[in-house]
Amino acid sequence: MAPPTPRPLHPPVIAIVGPTGSGKSDLGVQLARALGGEVINGDALQFYRGMDIGTAKITEAEREGVPHHLLDIMDVTEEASVAAFQDQCRAAIRDIHSRGKRAILVGGSGLYIRAALDVLEFPGTDPVLRKQLEDQLTIHGLAFLQARLAGVDPVSAARLTDARRVIRALEVHELTGRPFSSFMPQREYFQPAVQIGLSVERDELRSRLATRVHRMVDAGLQAEVERLDRAGLRKGKTASRALGYSQFLKVLDGTSGVDQAAEETIVATRQFAKRQLTWFRADPRITWLDWNLPDLAIQAAAVAGNG
Repeated sequence: MAPPTPRPLHPPVIAIVGPTGSGKSDLGVQLARALGGEVINGDALQFYRGMDIGTAKITEAEREGVPHHLLDIMDVTEEASVAAFQDQCRAAIRDIHSRGKRAILVGGSGLYIRAALDVLEFPGTDPVLRKQLEDQLTIHGLAFLQARLAGVDPVSAARLTDARRVIRALEVHELTGRPFSSFMPQREYFQPAVQIGLSVERDELRSRLATRVHRMVDAGLQAEVERLDRAGLRKGKTASRALGYSQFLKVLDGTSGVDQAAEETIVATRQFAKRQLTWFRADPRITWLDWNLPDLAIQAAAVAGNG
């Protein structure tokens, strides 16, 4: 008779994922209170201090005393790193588990969630090589770099259209001799985990996102962008491109009005939510629940289980 499979030392990490505006932060707090857990932020833009209104960052009052990790850990001039987040998130998980608590990862940044949960290797970087590739982009254009990438990594070349990612793929190949596509994650958990996705009907989500943006504007999004602009927002490669912030920087420059910036933010946010859904729907390990269930927290706790 085979010996029984040993139980994991700790219960599974819980990840709450889904599109922006689906109520992930609220469910994270509810689950933490029900299961004795602590929340880890998995939204790349909520790393930034001061980016509160435009990222719908959960307030102290809304946290209801539940500890939240990896919020407000960076200045807007800094560039977010998936590799750095992987280390920080896994350290937070170890800390939470060491105190007998449940680790609850909450966010919609797909690659960051994968980096935390899955077996995923990150090759290094080389600033000198990166600068050379950026200079080539400026001189020869994106098509030149894409053609070069196609010669060494046709899989990535067929998939990548963003200049930053094409440059990164070429950098990785130069540094490692391996195609960038060989570093793509497999669906293999780094440690026991369970993922809960929040589903919102399409038309309802579109309406919620429009309302959300208008509330951000009413809450002072323009003033927040003005304050962050003085703190160096435009110098940050990640923060300056954030939804709402890039649009309202145009208002400060006088090239856009508030109403136009709000409408552009709504459109961009809806497009982003669609990309999020495409990313998460591709993962068969996610259990999807309707965001508006009256007993959502109870059902989510049942999915999470006790390990």
